[in-house]
Amino acid sequence: MPDTLDAANVAAIFKAYDVRGTVPDQLDDELARATGRAYVQVVGAGTVVVGHDMRPSSPGMARSFAEGATAAGADVVMIGLASTDQLYFASGHLGVPGAMFTASHNPAQYNGIKMCRAHAQPIGMETGLAEIRDLVVGGGPSTTPAEGARTGTVTEQDVLAAYADHLLSLAPVSGRRLKVVVDAGNGMAGHTAPAVFERLGSDRVELVPMYFELDGTFPNHEANPIEAENLRDLQAKVVETGADIGLAFDGDADRCFLVDETGRNVSPSTLTALIAARELAKEPGATIIHNLITSRAVPELVAELGGTPVRTRVGHSYIKARMAETDAVFGGEHSGHFYFRDFWRADSGMLAALHALAALAGADVPLSELLAEYERYPVSGEINSTVADQQAAVARIERQYAARDGVTTDRLDGLTVSHADWTFNVRPSNTEPLLRLNAEGRDEATMAAIRDEVLTTIRQES
Repeated sequence: MPDTLDAANVAAIFKAYDVRGTVPDQLDDELARATGRAYVQVVGAGTVVVGHDMRPSSPGMARSFAEGATAAGADVVMIGLASTDQLYFASGHLGVPGAMFTASHNPAQYNGIKMCRAHAQPIGMETGLAEIRDLVVGGGPSTTPAEGARTGTVTEQDVLAAYADHLLSLAPVSGRRLKVVVDAGNGMAGHTAPAVFERLGSDRVELVPMYFELDGTFPNHEANPIEAENLRDLQAKVVETGADIGLAFDGDADRCFLVDETGRNVSPSTLTALIAARELAKEPGATIIHNLITSRAVPELVAELGGTPVRTRVGHSYIKARMAETDAVFGGEHSGHFYFRDFWRADSGMLAALHALAALAGADVPLSELLAEYERYPVSGEINSTVADQQAAVARIERQYAARDGVTTDRLDGLTVSHADWTFNVRPSNTEPLLRLNAEGRDEATMAAIRDEVLTTIRQES
C-alpha cells in the first residue's frame, strides 16, 4: 500500500477549499477511495454526484472515489467528463452533494478534488473539509462496508444538455451576429462550449474554436488565463480573424477572461462591472458582492446604478457566504470567478461569457467601446514577490503609508491602503512564501508610481 495516507501528506494536500496535489506521489486512487468514504460520512447524503476533467488520472480517481462513497452507503451518479460549473449544476439540479476531480489551472502533474454539499454549497476547511481530512487519516483506504451495512449503487447520467439549456435561460443571447474566438486551452471548455454554442446557433454566433481537444498534458499553453502569456494565441487569433470578442477559460472552465476586438486583454473587474449592471437592470436595488482587490470602479458603478456594493475577502467561500447573508444577486472576483444567485451562488465561467455575449450582441458598438464606461482606473494586475517573512514585509508597508495624509488602511484581507488617487492591497499567499500586490490609480502614471514604490518596499531586505 502506498504511503499516501500518511498524515503529513494528507495535511499537505487538503487545502483551504479543496484537495490538490501531484499524482501519484501525493494523490492516488487509494486516497481518492478513502476521501469518498469520508466525504459521505461527513455530508451524510444518500446520493452524491461525481464528475471529472480530462486529466489522464481523473477518470480512475473518480471511480475510486465512487467506490469509497458506495462502501459508505451512498448511491453515486457519475456524470463523466464535466467542467466544474457543470458539476455545480448537477449538484443544484439534482439536489445532492457533489465531487469534481480536477486541478483547475495547475500543470499536468497535478490533480485534485473540489467538493460541495447539496445545491452546490461550498465545503471548505471550516465547513467540513477538516473533518473529511481527519477521517481519511484515521480511517485509511478501506472500502469494506460494516457487516449488514448497505452498499450503494453507481449509475451514469449525462447532464450536459440540461446544463447548457439552464445557462442560456439565465443569459439569453439575441441581437446582431457575433464572431467569437474561444480558447479552451485543451481544458473542459472544449467539452462545454460546443454544447452551449450549438444551442445559440450559427445564425447568432460564428464560433472560432482554439485548442478544443481535451488533453490534460496541455500541449499548447497552460490553461491559466490569468497569466498574460497564456492569452497571446487568443489575442492573435481575434485580430487575425476580425472577431468581435475572444473568450479564454481555465482548465476546469469555471473562470473566464475576455479579449476585445483589438486584441486587448479585458480586466476581470471590468467584466464584473458589466455583469453587475445587467443584473441590476433586472433587479433594481440588488446587492452586488466584490472582493477587495476588485477595481474601485465596481462599487462606484454599483452605487451609481442604485445597487448595494458589499466588499469581501478574496476566496469563494467568503463570496458565497456573503451572498447567502445578503441575498446578493451576483458576485465577482478579480481572479476571473463570477458567482450567480440563480446558479446556486456558484461560479460559472460560461455563464459570465454568455453575459458578455448578450451585452455585445445587443449593442451597436464594438466591445472596446461597450466596456469603456466600466473601465475607470488603470490596474496593475496581480504581481507576486517571493518574501521570506511575509508579515514583516506587510508591517513595513503599513508603517510607510499609515501616517501619510489622506491615507486609510484596513486588514480585512492582508493590508489595503487607500488614497483618493490610488489604492493597493498586499496579501500573503496561504501556500507559498509570496506576497501578492494589486494596485490601481486614477491614471496610468499614478498607478505605475504606486506599484513600483510598493514593490520596492516589498522586495527590500528586512
